[in-house]
Amino acid sequence: MRSQRPKCTAIKALLFAALLGFASLAWAQAVGTVTHLSGPLVAKKANGAVKVLAVKSEVENGDTLVAEKNTYAQIKFVDNGQITLRPGTTFKIEHYAYDEGKPDDDAEHLELVAGGVRSVTGLLGKRNKEKFALKTPNATIGIRGTTFIAQYVPPPPASASTGLFNNPGADASTPKPGSVGAALPTPPLSSPPPLAPGLHLQVTDGAIIVTNSGGSLGFQAGQFGYVPSVNQPPVIVPSNPNIQFVPPPSFNTGSGGPTASNGPGQGQATDCIVR
Repeated sequence: MRSQRPKCTAIKALLFAALLGFASLAWAQAVGTVTHLSGPLVAKKANGAVKVLAVKSEVENGDTLVAEKNTYAQIKFVDNGQITLRPGTTFKIEHYAYDEGKPDDDAEHLELVAGGVRSVTGLLGKRNKEKFALKTPNATIGIRGTTFIAQYVPPPPASASTGLFNNPGADASTPKPGSVGAALPTPPLSSPPPLAPGLHLQVTDGAIIVTNSGGSLGFQAGQFGYVPSVNQPPVIVPSNPNIQFVPPPSFNTGSGGPTASNGPGQGQATDCIVR
């Protein structure tokens, strides 16, 4: 009698391929939607494709969202949670899972790579607070039912100038400090002081807990925080260190965020995939 082993092996291989296909579809399932835009927003997909997003575009697990220089963007997740990106932000949806009937499977693992975000807790965070984590270069943020802002300022490059007048490209005739004709630089009166390098935090509702290799600290509504580096513990600062988060007013409807200044209108571009 002829052996059935090759046939069985082929069937198993087909079943395995089908399972992989279903898993890929589940992973690629939309987890949120772009609800507001004030400029260009790009999604770098897990498969390497690049997609230009518009209002009503869907976002998926594995997406890395990049908000351009003048772009505020708001994402609404399927549990009604919200993430708003400020200009110049890179943000990754590492793994998000929410099913109203399966609370044990909840997961919201996000990463702030650069820039700043405002996070408003949805149903997932309210029923499973421990399943939420926002990673940043300096610390990981957990929630206690919350609205908060996180803004990361990277350290200056090693080759950056170490002083106001240390400019190797300056002409030899440039006046030196203390010499006749030398003048201290005067920033425009309207320019806010820059934030120091590190992770800056503002809690407007609820509470967060911030953890890194230096320690862990909780922050309540109305408090501001600062994490200088991944090895230094979080600290409470007495007042707003000048965190700037001012999306157009329409972004703040029901978000519980700070009052915003005027900004550009919403983008209405058509989705475009670049492979």
